[in-house]
Amino acid sequence: MRYVGQAGGLAAILGIFLFLQPVALRAAADLVLLDESTPPSAYRETLLLQHAVIDKTLPPIEQRVPMEPAVFDPTDPAKLGRQGGTWRMLVGREKDVRLAVVYGYARLVGYDADLQLRPDILKGVEVEKERIFTFRLRRGHRWSDGAPFTTEDFRYYWEDVANDPELSPVGPPPQMLVDGKPPKVEVLDEVTIRYSWDKPNPFFLPALAQASPLFIYRPYHYLKKYHIKYADPDELQKHIEESGARNWAQLHNRADNLYRFDNPALPTLQPWYNSTEPPSTRFLLRRNPYFHRVDARGYQLPYLDGISMVVTSGDLVPVKTGAGDIDLQARGLRFDDYTFLKQSEERGNYEVRLWKTVRGSDYALYPNLNTKDEAWQQVFRDARYRRALSLAVNRHELNQVIYFGLGDPGNQSALPGSPLHSPENRQAWAAFDLDKANALLDEMGLTERNGHGTRLLPDGRPMELVVETAGESTLESDLLELIGDSWGQIGIKVFTRPMQREVLRNRIFAGETLMTLWYGYENAMLGPEMSPEEFVPVHQYSYHWPMWGQYFETQGNSGVPVDMEVGERLMALYRAWLEADTLTAKRAAWEEILQIHADHVFTIGLVARVPQPVVVGHKMHNVPGDAIYNWDPGAHFGIYRTDTFWMDR
Repeated sequence: MRYVGQAGGLAAILGIFLFLQPVALRAAADLVLLDESTPPSAYRETLLLQHAVIDKTLPPIEQRVPMEPAVFDPTDPAKLGRQGGTWRMLVGREKDVRLAVVYGYARLVGYDADLQLRPDILKGVEVEKERIFTFRLRRGHRWSDGAPFTTEDFRYYWEDVANDPELSPVGPPPQMLVDGKPPKVEVLDEVTIRYSWDKPNPFFLPALAQASPLFIYRPYHYLKKYHIKYADPDELQKHIEESGARNWAQLHNRADNLYRFDNPALPTLQPWYNSTEPPSTRFLLRRNPYFHRVDARGYQLPYLDGISMVVTSGDLVPVKTGAGDIDLQARGLRFDDYTFLKQSEERGNYEVRLWKTVRGSDYALYPNLNTKDEAWQQVFRDARYRRALSLAVNRHELNQVIYFGLGDPGNQSALPGSPLHSPENRQAWAAFDLDKANALLDEMGLTERNGHGTRLLPDGRPMELVVETAGESTLESDLLELIGDSWGQIGIKVFTRPMQREVLRNRIFAGETLMTLWYGYENAMLGPEMSPEEFVPVHQYSYHWPMWGQYFETQGNSGVPVDMEVGERLMALYRAWLEADTLTAKRAAWEEILQIHADHVFTIGLVARVPQPVVVGHKMHNVPGDAIYNWDPGAHFGIYRTDTFWMDR
């Protein structure tokens, strides 16, 4: 595999290089990502599939893999593994069957372990001037049911799904729009397709490589029987009646979700397919006999025959992990489980490893600037109030008591090692200073208190601040107990309200919450080439300004427009970053965004770089010892290619 043409705009296109120094950004340059791995001279049949091949219910391996497969050829021959075995893991909900797509991490283009983009499902990608993307598929690639995977699957998605008003009422996904305009899509032949925009689209390739990726293809051969344009009317009506769907569009959407992974009949390109119909307490995923990756010896990947996902209560995941009921587990485990897991290593026949996290903060506090409570909104929108809250958090104490001193206290900003890191930004308003915090609140005129010493809001109510959480970890309550003690010393009474995750999100989106304790920014190893989306109000999942984000995401159809001068400035800087054609200009936009965040303290970061426990059974091989654990970029285990993990029999 090689890179051709060290492209200007390469970093802007990829949105990566988390641990690398920035490269020069030159306008109007080209980029080619090409997989030049050499197929093995001969193939070896998968043991599990030999009987099916003999019975001729399955073609031999030479006819199942692409003519130009992706080849796993490690420099260390010991990493070439054995086939067989089932990976046991625990999940907290039925919907977590989608983790097979996250961990399987088969993507058109995907990040490698160094967080650089590589072709994966695609044989190659050519990018011209950051706005013309030509994709080349692997000849002979097939879906998990054996049907050919061609550009017809891309055409079907674009013409008959993304642009069908009944299937996609809001139109194509935002990553495929530039200034609200869709691309020109050209099917050049059965393995070549081109997407062209008038202006650069820096989000396109990174969206294809996400943990929850943008799927710009669909199995046409399977879904067309549910589409009114292609289906026999009588047969379609029969399918609608049997399924209980309202109409053909609902039937199609139920059948079509490559990420949700809850339809065993839907073909996939992932290493494993789901063989279990929900609802179920155990999902069994089986190897995809047409998977496009092989190893250098001619064995088809994945090495593992399957994955067993057992649905269990979130509270029991650490207990069952400690008992040895898993082969590889990180989901559902937190740093506060580390001591117990470490003590249970011998009994559970596993090893606990600590992977790095790159969140802006393990947990952070999000004052809701869009809360419907007018008095609270008034104080939250005063930067002095947010600064006072931040100054009244004893981060050193949190780090020592909760994280055994292994974390990095500070507010949410670029972490050390990032090209945009500034110690001043991370430590702005982060020193523990109760006197200064009290002075800021007094300066705001919040001097009145009740008989219990609690300050009063402008409308006369006591300043009783309800912090809502998902209640998914005792660590949340431990953090809030310590924070509540110090906030009480500046006259703010804290109450904690845990609730179910979806309920909490709906309350936030509706402006019903005051403050939320939630995970920190997903990625704080920032470079100027990366999108500043987490730091500007463009997503409703930004819990400090959710309704501004709704307004942006829905193009004004819901939510409220940004109505603070500082928020408008952030949006202007975001547009400047989008339009910048040099790395210097992108860096300038980023630096002002981070300076504004540091000064205005929109979120209250606590402790970053907290290790993530990863429990690895002694039978499991090829799992990294030292790695990062992150959702995007990273897909948790995904970038380490779980199809190459293998087990002792």
